Amino acid sequence: MLIRKSGSLESTIRSSEITPEAAFQQHNQARRRFLAGAATLGVGALAARYLPGLIDPTTTVHAAGTPLKTVPSKYTVNEPQTPESKSTTYNNFYEFGTDKDEPAKNAHTLRTRPWTVQVTGMVKKPQTVNIDDLLNYRPIENRVYRHRCVEAWSMVIPWDGYSLSEFINFCEPLPSAKYVQFVSLVDKKQMPDLPGGYDWPYSEGLRLDEAMNPLALLAFGMYGNVLPNQNGAPVRVVMPWKYGFKNAKSIVRFHFTDKQPKTTWSEINSQEYGFYSNVNPSVDHPRWTQARERRIDASGFPHTIPTLPFNGYADQVASLYSGMDLKKYY
Repeated sequence: MLIRKSGSLESTIRSSEITPEAAFQQHNQARRRFLAGAATLGVGALAARYLPGLIDPTTTVHAAGTPLKTVPSKYTVNEPQTPESKSTTYNNFYEFGTDKDEPAKNAHTLRTRPWTVQVTGMVKKPQTVNIDDLLNYRPIENRVYRHRCVEAWSMVIPWDGYSLSEFINFCEPLPSAKYVQFVSLVDKKQMPDLPGGYDWPYSEGLRLDEAMNPLALLAFGMYGNVLPNQNGAPVRVVMPWKYGFKNAKSIVRFHFTDKQPKTTWSEINSQEYGFYSNVNPSVDHPRWTQARERRIDASGFPHTIPTLPFNGYADQVASLYSGMDLKKYY
């Protein structure tokens, strides 16, 4: 059981661009149908057909629970927030579907209680933690972060949680630990349409000094409410200076190690998805530019804006990578 302690705690992007080849080809066909029909139906009508999660959001699937009690945070950005109806219906959670609108449709099968999180590896005391003890360990802050996806779309989302460093300190990693790995739930009963071609469960990881940065967030909610299932309930990480796939969802294990851990997308294609994956407008993805992004907000259709180094958080995190060749360690 956790004991409460005092103190602080340009291109059009397709939803399949980081899917297996079969899915990629399927969406290529859809794109051709889109272009062929644009002349007669108009771009707006076609967009409504092919981007339903943005134009006509589906019903939001919420995890069990009540609104979160949050406290204000110094971490915010003076930019328009993405409406909840969009950030909860246009997102990646491949365990519930590889199209952006599928997690909101399919994640109702996820059961978030009971839920436990394992702490394993190079720690003083391996243990299992109940999710509600984890949730109540520190005051929940409301933090507004920019969120940047490797597919070159972005959002501004108010997340609710506390610094990941607070929980890592509780875990008491040994001095020899250099990395922390996050392992997500995999359960075919709760994920009946789990796609093939991936080495499940999903895993991600960070250098320990990255994870200890105050910006690294252990999140339990968004928009003041408990996390929706499709956004990674009941607990996930949010790394605002890294591309979205580094943000592990529905975590069931924190594993501490002295070696760089295997991570899902780097294992699938290390040439496109590096271990660090810091937002870097000067290092393009092999298939599209990273210099610009498509911001999704309340204005309607996404609009294109320049991408900022480290997603605009360079002052807080650039020192973590001093002396590193960021084109090599991408």
